[in-house]
Amino acid sequence: MLQDDGSSSVTSSSPLQNFPMMSLSPTFNSPYNWLKELKSEERGLYLIHLLLTCANHVAAGNLENANIALDQISQLASPNGDTMQRIASYFAEALADRILRSWPGIYKALHSTKLSIVSEDILVKKMFFEYFPFMKVASLITNQAIIEAMEGEKMVHIVDLNASEPLQWRALLQDLSARPEGPPHLRITGVHQQKEVLEQIAHVLTEEAEKLDIPFQFHQVVSKLENLDVEKLRVKTGEALAISSVMQLHTLLAHEDEHQKKSPLGLKHMNGLHLQRALLNQNTLGDLLEKETANVFSPGNESASSSPLSPTASAKMDGFLHALWGLSPKVMVVTEQDSNHNGTTLMERLSESLYFYAALFDCLEFTLQRTSLERLKVEKMLFGEEIKNIVACEGVERKERHEKLDKWFQRFDGAGFKNVPLSYYAMLQARRLLQSYSCEGYKIKEENGCVVICWQDRALFSVSAWRCRR
Repeated sequence: MLQDDGSSSVTSSSPLQNFPMMSLSPTFNSPYNWLKELKSEERGLYLIHLLLTCANHVAAGNLENANIALDQISQLASPNGDTMQRIASYFAEALADRILRSWPGIYKALHSTKLSIVSEDILVKKMFFEYFPFMKVASLITNQAIIEAMEGEKMVHIVDLNASEPLQWRALLQDLSARPEGPPHLRITGVHQQKEVLEQIAHVLTEEAEKLDIPFQFHQVVSKLENLDVEKLRVKTGEALAISSVMQLHTLLAHEDEHQKKSPLGLKHMNGLHLQRALLNQNTLGDLLEKETANVFSPGNESASSSPLSPTASAKMDGFLHALWGLSPKVMVVTEQDSNHNGTTLMERLSESLYFYAALFDCLEFTLQRTSLERLKVEKMLFGEEIKNIVACEGVERKERHEKLDKWFQRFDGAGFKNVPLSYYAMLQARRLLQSYSCEGYKIKEENGCVVICWQDRALFSVSAWRCRR
């Protein structure tokens, strides 16, 4: 994609011919005037080169060369620039953060006064819901799957494992009130680590239920998902249970990596130099990301999504899924990021996440002006923090362990669940919702009875439904 000002996005770019491979060397001193002379297409391609080079040096523990690469990136990247400039800013920040973590004292001192404002975090997630169609589509499909599973049921209990806002359940209340057989008695259990968030949801939903004359209760469970005791969900005999999980289950894959005990930087990659040299032979940014990711991380590679699950990494997840299976839900609907950001090496994760977040940043390029404060907040406080967690963190601190849909099929099958194909009506509603957006880049595809939501041809989020296999 070429913007009006001639700058390029990462998912598509004008052809580049004879772009030179420029070595990183201490002889390139600030202000790197030659970098400023690069055209927008050259700048985007060279930023990818610098990011890959820097990641190579970080993984190898070569901090002097990593610093040189970061210095050059700072001359080209900008959180207010085009898509590639913005992405590079956050990936460079993540790589620098990873370096700093190798000196715990310095890292802790620099972050000792950092404020985490709950209201800001909630606001940014609401912005994500508002500006992108992904969660709206997921909510619509989830509600339809629940309505279909609960047909004829008089006592319905819904467990929301990520109760962050009330819009989805308010829409469900309205749908249930229109049932031919009349609405059921509805109980929603919301799980969230912030009590004030749950209280706000309870207020909105209770008010809506009274308006619609639906018997309703809202049960609050203040807890992180990783610490959740399923007994606190208070599932009762005679209730028809539905469970909803939105971008939460992947956090349970976090575990202590053995190699992290040896080196905070650690994690040497495979074929990193191959990725760099490939820049010489690629004509577009899209070609680089598409072809080289495929070449280096092929399905035969042990990092591929079709590979067997790691027993160590799966233990916590397996235990949690088995506990949910024990509650006998009629349906469980799961929304997850559809990308492999849980590779064992730094280069695997950087390459995969660069492609994934390129698509998300590109969405915003079509949605909001570059000077938009809302856009900057979503990119920095949501995407930037996720990128930092994927690239900079290891062990139990690395929570953003997104995986592909086929991995979730393996996990749920192993825990005693079977897939429930989403209905034609749910798919139709989802497509209609996307068509209401003026941008044609959003797409939906069906995959093994599940919905995969895409930007162009890049899969970004999956929605799947499950029930107990008895």
